[in-house]
Amino acid sequence: MPPMAGRAPSGEATIRQLLTHTSGLRASTRLDHYRGETAPLHELLCREPLEGTPGEHRYINRGYILLGLALSHVHGRPLHEIAADMWHGMGLGATQFGPVSRGANVAPTEQRLSGAPRIWGAAHDENAALLGGVAGHAGVFSTAADLATYAQWLLRSYPKNESGAWLRSSLEPQATIEPGIERGLSWIIAGGRQVAYHHGWTGTSLYLAPASGRYLVLCTNAVYGGAARTRIRPVRDLALKTLSVP
Repeated sequence: MPPMAGRAPSGEATIRQLLTHTSGLRASTRLDHYRGETAPLHELLCREPLEGTPGEHRYINRGYILLGLALSHVHGRPLHEIAADMWHGMGLGATQFGPVSRGANVAPTEQRLSGAPRIWGAAHDENAALLGGVAGHAGVFSTAADLATYAQWLLRSYPKNESGAWLRSSLEPQATIEPGIERGLSWIIAGGRQVAYHHGWTGTSLYLAPASGRYLVLCTNAVYGGAARTRIRPVRDLALKTLSVP
């Protein structure tokens, strides 16, 4: 990050802690509380006091907001440009940060206020929306076909090249979430450490089984009817069970 003067307790977190949700940063992120502040966002976040003990696992999305800001600073380019180049290199032609044009190929999500239009073509996550739809933790639009291409790209690289080395490292357990479920670098690891997966808030999931070369993509619209995301739990459990079988 750019240099800061004075105390910045949340800025002491390491990249590994941010990736593994073990940084101890505040878990509840409300960027709207910073409206009217003149200091840059990374400085506001880094000056916050810690809420937990570093090393303990707790899902913290502000850590990925900081990672996005750090990537942009290190590369000297906006995050959406860095991501676009990476996605293009993988052959992901339909993946991008929003906002995107409304249409039949774009799923609307929640209707948060009665009588108001649904969120459609814009970031569902409130904090990502406040950042213009581009953030390290949320705001990306994609398709099942592109996610399948991404999964295939990861699995092809797994035993071979530098990207494969990153994937192998990311599948090493870093923290225990609950018995049988561990956190790697970003990924959740389960199924006897045979499956790595990650969920999206609106009802999306990506599962990888590197040893068998299999993957599974779920693109549901679980929030369309309101806060009913628990209804997709059986589908996600079945997906994990399916890929966990050798």
